[in-house]
Amino acid sequence: MPRPTLTRSLRRTGALTVAAFAVTVAVAGPGAAHTEVEADGARALDQNVALTFTAESESGSAGISKLEVILPEGITPADISYKEGPKGWKLAPTSRGYTVSGPKLAVGEDAEYVVAVRQLPDAKTLVFKTLQTYSDGSVDRWIELEEGNAGDDHGHGHPAPQLELKAAAPGAKAVSPTPTEEPTTASPSTGAATGEPTTDAPSTPSTQAAADDTEGDDGMPVAVPLGIGAAVVVVLGAGAWWFRRRGGGAS
Repeated sequence: MPRPTLTRSLRRTGALTVAAFAVTVAVAGPGAAHTEVEADGARALDQNVALTFTAESESGSAGISKLEVILPEGITPADISYKEGPKGWKLAPTSRGYTVSGPKLAVGEDAEYVVAVRQLPDAKTLVFKTLQTYSDGSVDRWIELEEGNAGDDHGHGHPAPQLELKAAAPGAKAVSPTPTEEPTTASPSTGAATGEPTTDAPSTPSTQAAADDTEGDDGMPVAVPLGIGAAVVVVLGAGAWWFRRRGGGAS
């Protein structure tokens, strides 16, 4: 092969190699990003275990602002407490797990935080499905299981974070569920507590006597018949005196 032709062939091959490498990097880059959960030496039924979550950023224009985790069976939102994370971020329980969120991180910055679990369940593998939200509203859904992760032949996809647990320590037992506060009952009223009747108090003897002096059985004041009787006595007495005097004058 003439030298000029060989040179052109080598240049063409080199250019194709560089282009192929660039395409491979461009395709593999986003696929390599993922979320992870770690807990060194974690065993089933361990208590007060610190879990470290790391969520890698896939966006070239927005920062991570929230992570929502769906808890596996055996762990409830009440079992989770927040230890540390990005500045200004806080944990909030949800009906199926929790969220950690706060001011958006810098573009390309990964999110890392730590939570404590009251007790790990008696299981071999724990799956923490995670929804990763960016400041522009886009969401990465890290929810695929390894068994059903189609992705492609190079392992691309969105696998959910998984934590492999060692067998429970000898004698380890599940603790009782997180206690809940007993409902409080309303305090009884003062009258009920002291046993005092709640009806109006009966009339006192003096009051009753005054009522008896004021009215008779028919509702007429007692003083009226007494006054009539006294008047009759006076009239009869005066009549008797008049008859005695007249009789004495006639004799």
